[in-house]
Amino acid sequence: MTSADLVHRLGIPSGPLFFPVTPYGADGSVDLDTYRAHVRRGVEEGAAAVFACCGTGEFHALTPEEFETCVRAAVEATAGRVPVIAGAGYGTALAVRYARLAEAAGADGLLAMPPYLVIAGQEGLLRHYREVAASTPLPVIVYQRDNAVFTPETVVELARTDGVIGLKDGLGDLDLMQRTVSAVRTEIPGGDFLYFNGLPTAEQTQLAYHAIGVTLYSSAVFCFAPEVALAFHRALTDGDRATADRLLDGFYRPFVELRARGRGYAVALVKAGVRLRGLEVGEVRPPLHEPAEDHVKQLARIIERGYELLEEQQ
Repeated sequence: MTSADLVHRLGIPSGPLFFPVTPYGADGSVDLDTYRAHVRRGVEEGAAAVFACCGTGEFHALTPEEFETCVRAAVEATAGRVPVIAGAGYGTALAVRYARLAEAAGADGLLAMPPYLVIAGQEGLLRHYREVAASTPLPVIVYQRDNAVFTPETVVELARTDGVIGLKDGLGDLDLMQRTVSAVRTEIPGGDFLYFNGLPTAEQTQLAYHAIGVTLYSSAVFCFAPEVALAFHRALTDGDRATADRLLDGFYRPFVELRARGRGYAVALVKAGVRLRGLEVGEVRPPLHEPAEDHVKQLARIIERGYELLEEQQ
């Protein structure tokens, strides 16, 4: 798939962007059969794309061999119905290796995550992502968060880089994002650079992001409450503010407040939610930890309330 093809397919907000969890069996190894079922289910329920082995998929916890087999399994499970974007990260050499493994596994694109540990300047960050983009023909989305924060000028240079098609923001600085969108629009008029809201539980902030032109967002909630995620996505697309607000007030805000009660809950709670919905995906790998039992019970009530809101709307 060419960069233009992927931009076209991702740029049409036909459904939530799906970030599947990575299932583990009783012995701790990756459970590929369950992973394929999880991915297939997401595609059948309306996902617009599958982001395999990214943050929600515990990229940090996978060996290169596990990563490649999971990406390949996601490609098999989607069967070309939607694009598959794979994570890539760590230092430049390893990020290039993961990029090439993703290409070999049949991925359609890459989500390039921050380099490992180091705090680099703009020149070094630009060089890093350009080397990742040059390492394979796969289109690249750059993930801004933590130790990879870009000035608007650097994003303009990324947008001019062959193979780089978009920026996913996990920082949450709306002033910076507005200046970034403006700079790219001014310096590259008529361009088709993509922007994604990549904050945890992105629905909670998507109304604000949408107002500055960021229409795409990741949805971890889609993993365990796809009907709720789809209803919110439709409300945004249709301009149905009443439905969006009802879901924000009754489901997303309580979920976000629960998520804030534990480190690593942006992944661990999602995985617990998938288990609550009947798919045995195992626990998170260290250094993440499982949610407290009471928190899982609260999660079950929040999910139940989300579906009650959908029924009340009918």
